[in-house]
Amino acid sequence: MLVLLAFIIVFHITSAALLFVATIDNAWWVGEEYFADIWRVCVNNTNCTEITDSFKEYSTVQAVQATMILATILCCVAFLIFVLQLFRLKQGERFVLTSIIQLMACLCVMIAASIYTDRREDFHQHNSDVYLLTSEGKYGYSFILAWVAFAFTFVSGLMYLILRKRK
Repeated sequence: MLVLLAFIIVFHITSAALLFVATIDNAWWVGEEYFADIWRVCVNNTNCTEITDSFKEYSTVQAVQATMILATILCCVAFLIFVLQLFRLKQGERFVLTSIIQLMACLCVMIAASIYTDRREDFHQHNSDVYLLTSEGKYGYSFILAWVAFAFTFVSGLMYLILRKRK
């Protein structure tokens, strides 16, 4: 039982770490001489432009930013509630509250990555002065980490739903 508990804790911390990296790091869309994320666009690693409300379709990026931040917060809150439930739940009860919060984090990551997947090309075309080189790019590791975090938070949420407290 102790090994299972350690695995669940490590799995949850890994999910949170993936969410932090995917949200913060600047590699959602990358190319030869540039990289872009949900916060800024950098050309030649030195010339960086912050994504602000002056961008066309800024609300799209703002939705991705908000849902990724919310997913990260929910994942951390779920971990804290899990630790509290370890001490407060009676034997045989399920970690339902932790599961619900973790599945909400999963939903937020899915929404953010889906919006970015669908709207990225339009956002880049409408802001072509900043995204001049982006047509030859590809999805970066932060974008991939966001989808991996989606899978991890989903599996973690299901594990909490199935898991019962034992001695």
